[in-house]
Order: sequence, then structure tokens, then C-alpha cells
Amino acid sequence: MHLLKVENLFGVLKNSDIPVEFSHTLEVNPSYLKGKGEMLLGSVFSELGGKGHLPVLERLKFDFKINRHVFIYDDEVHFNRYRLTSLKASIYEVFTFPWVESYLRLCRTYEKECLKTGLQERIWNGPPIADKLFGKSEIPGDLSGNGSSGWKLNAYNDAQYDLVSRLHGFKLIRIPLYENLMIGGSLKKIDDLLLHPKEEYQQGILNWFSRKLV
Repeated sequence: MHLLKVENLFGVLKNSDIPVEFSHTLEVNPSYLKGKGEMLLGSVFSELGGKGHLPVLERLKFDFKINRHVFIYDDEVHFNRYRLTSLKASIYEVFTFPWVESYLRLCRTYEKECLKTGLQERIWNGPPIADKLFGKSEIPGDLSGNGSSGWKLNAYNDAQYDLVSRLHGFKLIRIPLYENLMIGGSLKKIDDLLLHPKEEYQQGILNWFSRKLV
């Protein structure tokens, strides 16, 4: 479903004069993280209960790239207590991200929705490295004790995307599925609009997206 919504948004954007690149990959230069970057990332890792060597992604994949802006569309599994923890880290004091305040609120508000979609083994437990870094998960849905190692890894990687993209000179814009826009005389959730982007709504979607480039 994520890919469908991203493809539908791309379909709206490519019919405009916006120079959008679909599915952009950034090769990470690890030297950019040396020193202060490692300290900032390490503080997130530690706050999430991470143990061992600080893991760093080799590449970042974004849904879109427009000049020096990169975009990620975030679905339900990105809004929970662990992402909330990562968003309170010093990364977000050193660097300014315009969406942080809304993400803090969404993480506090929509964890129940994350529980509905984030109990699958591949999400709750994550890949094998999640156990090694954050310990063994509790049974799916049990957020007491060690909770979900997969969710913790997602939260850590989200913070890594935020920091590393900035260190590489990009401005990362995150789009939450819960974002609303005024269109057709009423507030509508972007997630609903992108499932079936009606022709009469496409200009409104384009206007909403263009404002993010300012």
C-alpha cells in the first residue's frame, strides 16, 4: 500500500513542472558522521537501549528527490513511543526540521494504530540484527519489558535518515499519512486522497506538496 500511494503521488507530481525524481538512493559517506555526527547518533542508539557497535546504514532510499529536497512518506509503523524517544534526542536541537513538533504529537496520539499494523513478525521483531542491537522482543503487542526490537530499530533508522541526509546537504521532508489538507471545501487526510487521487483533487494535492518546497 505504501508503494501504491507513493506512486500515485508521483503521478500527480510528474504532470507538473516540478523536477521530481522517483525513488532516489543516497550512498552514505561514513566520514561525514565522524566526530559530532557519531555522538548525535550514539545518543539516540543509547536512549533506545542499543548495545554494541553503532550501526550505520550504507545507503538511504527516499521516495522522491527534488533538487536538494528529499521526501519520505511515513505510514502507521513510524508513530510510537520509540520514535517519540528518538525525536527528543539532541539531533533535533542541533538541526531544525519543520515537521518535528507535529511528529511528536502524532507519536503520542497514534501508537494504537501502530499496534494494528506493526505486529507482523517482520515489523515487531525486525531483521536478525534488531535482536542483537536491542535485545529480544516481548510477545507481539506487549510493550512492557523490552517491548519491540523491530520498532526500536525502525526508530533508530528514522533518526539516522534525518541526521545523515542533513549531513549530506539535503533537506528531508517527512510526510505523515495522518496529514490533512483543505481540499474541495473540507479537510481530507492525504492517505485517503492518495489511495484514489481523483482528477478534481489533483491540483489541490499539487498545491499542498508545492508548499513544502518553500
